[in-house]
Amino acid sequence: MPRRKIGITYRTLAAIARAIMWLLFRRDWAGTQHIPANGGFIAAVNHNSYVDPVAYGYFQYTAGRPPRFFAKQALFKGAFGRLMHAMKHIPVARGGAGALAALAAAATAVRAGEGVVFYPEGTLTRDPEMWPMGGRTGIARVALETGCPVIPVAQWGANLLLPPYGKMGRVFPRKTHQLLVGPPVDLSRFEGREPTPEVWREATEEIMAAITSLLSEIRGLPAPAVPVARRTPANPDNVQAPTA
Repeated sequence: MPRRKIGITYRTLAAIARAIMWLLFRRDWAGTQHIPANGGFIAAVNHNSYVDPVAYGYFQYTAGRPPRFFAKQALFKGAFGRLMHAMKHIPVARGGAGALAALAAAATAVRAGEGVVFYPEGTLTRDPEMWPMGGRTGIARVALETGCPVIPVAQWGANLLLPPYGKMGRVFPRKTHQLLVGPPVDLSRFEGREPTPEVWREATEEIMAAITSLLSEIRGLPAPAVPVARRTPANPDNVQAPTA
């Protein structure tokens, strides 16, 4: 990758990520050919461990497309926040004008030819069997607005080292980080339709179904017919909200 495209900060942190990956994981990665060599795209990735952004980020970096993460605003504070800004990651403020500004920034990055990484679930999975939950519609809004390809990605293994909301397991023996990239999600049936919340929801469901299918292939298990909805303090009964 030309140095002018990523800068010394990104290269330094990528070297650190490589060391972390070598220490913690074996790698079983497939489907790299589906990562576009040029042009903007969205990578839609499942999220089951606080460690998996390092693992996925390093994968996309080695594929020749430095990732620009669509990440929660809380990560953009202090020294770590300065690094996040230096790597051109995109802060997300939940709700209102802040959320719309984040989606606009993601669309701008895609149009500029960047590979933007979305975790469509918006948080670590709370599914007890570690399947992807229902997704937020922001990813569909950016995809349909820009017309960019959405590349589904499933990963498994980081959660065996550090489960979501759990205690870290044993480092050794090293776990295997499995990752499978699929072809672009077919969103052609949404082209030309009025951009409504229902359209965004349907497109998001297509994206989440593609990710879940890939994870089913990795795990060798049938996926649940209906994903677990996001559970929030305002939604204790696990009822899926209709909007992002």
